[in-house]
Amino acid sequence: MSDTLNIRSQNNSCINCGACCAFFRVSFYWAEAEDGGGTVPISSTEKLNDFMCCMKGTNEPHPRCINLQGEIGHSVSCAIYDKRPSPCREFSQAWETDNYNEACDRARAAYGLPPLAKPET
Repeated sequence: MSDTLNIRSQNNSCINCGACCAFFRVSFYWAEAEDGGGTVPISSTEKLNDFMCCMKGTNEPHPRCINLQGEIGHSVSCAIYDKRPSPCREFSQAWETDNYNEACDRARAAYGLPPLAKPET
């Protein structure tokens, strides 16, 4: 598997979005980083306190993860996709699991992107 975004479906809206990676602070338990035995590269993290760290670039007034590549709303990928922390792994696009994710659409709205429509069944 490559270090770029692994796409299971050509209909995955995430490859044309990236808004969540440039809207939220991505905080996680320090042990997810390489120096704690995890997979997240140290060079991609910033210490928040003794227990938490975050992805560099996301603890800013105008966040953007340093691993987000491409143009938001057009074509994006993650430089450390296979090594990303749990908040990134757990964040789903709206309706991906038949559940609405308000946070996804909130991030999209901040970049002028429309909310994702619920797929027809």
